[in-house]
Amino acid sequence: MTRDVAVLGAGALGATVAFDLAFAGEDADGEDVSVTLFEAGSVADGSTGRAAGVCYNAFAEDVDAELGARAIERFRTFDEVGEFEFHESPYVWLAREGDDDREHAIREQLPRMQQHGVTAVRMERDEFAERFPSVRSDDVAVAAVAGAAGYTTPASYARTLAVLAKRQGADLRQQTPASVDTDPLAVNGEAFDDVVVATGAHTKQVLADAGYSIAMKPYRVQAATYATEYDGPMVYDATDGFYFRPHADGLLVGNGTEEREADPDDYDEDANDGFAESLQARASERTAAIEDARITDAWAGLCTATPDRDPLVGALDDGLYVGTGFQGHGFMRAPAIGESLAEQVLGEADGIEPFDPTRFTGDEEFDVVEGMLVDDR
Repeated sequence: MTRDVAVLGAGALGATVAFDLAFAGEDADGEDVSVTLFEAGSVADGSTGRAAGVCYNAFAEDVDAELGARAIERFRTFDEVGEFEFHESPYVWLAREGDDDREHAIREQLPRMQQHGVTAVRMERDEFAERFPSVRSDDVAVAAVAGAAGYTTPASYARTLAVLAKRQGADLRQQTPASVDTDPLAVNGEAFDDVVVATGAHTKQVLADAGYSIAMKPYRVQAATYATEYDGPMVYDATDGFYFRPHADGLLVGNGTEEREADPDDYDEDANDGFAESLQARASERTAAIEDARITDAWAGLCTATPDRDPLVGALDDGLYVGTGFQGHGFMRAPAIGESLAEQVLGEADGIEPFDPTRFTGDEEFDVVEGMLVDDR
């Protein structure tokens, strides 16, 4: 007997699920597992290919901290496998003087992070300036630094995991849009015992076509790269709401969140006019490296939001699983979330209870909220 599993979407999450299922080879009952990975386009050419590649474990909630630690651990394990490279780098987040709410949140969250085993420390302005001279600190009220962090090119991770899945026997079908039927469970008319839907911003529509409504909304974000020399850490300026990280061109800077639902089949993949220039002016308040830098690229991608800003991960119904709604944290947690989904499909685990996708009816009204927030949550 063989258990046939379909995974829809060959981004970071789907490729991870496919690899872990194929690598396991059999489920908890000893039944052989056969994996088919469907991708409407090419591997990683959706949201994963447009993600920023910032990875860290700076989470105050226990479940998030555990997943973040496991994701970083797996990124390190896959480093230099195939084309994938994970570059270790401190992750800094800070609040400016006068931003009392975010300053309080940073000071309050750090002890909770440390209680959950997160390697993170608080720095006052003078210590911060001495440790990171390439980052401007004159207006910094408080900063925090996470050591378990790094950056990468997200597409390289998904492509590497897809190749590894194929080597383990998975069937990769690119340029194959997939639709799900549930009575009986099938993809494009082909019967499967289990189906995992990890199609990013398209997940809502894929499931709606199968008769399931989920509480998720895609939203548009933007980023740009600049030719310069920069040797500092990854930085998130919580007060002004932008981040930057080292990049092959020099610096990648982003956010540009539009807090409204976007159409994944009809959104502008180029950054807004003037976005890169405006972001450059803002980021120059944090590092001199970008002041006169040449803009090398500017683009937009999609993230996915939920009513409570936690993802939808796990079983929607018998044999039907979903992973979406990551609020901009999808790529950085894909190694851990994908592993968890695979274990649930294999019958080795019960899933992540706080992320249970059935906690919402699917018809909730909610506003899109930017994912990289520092608040009292």
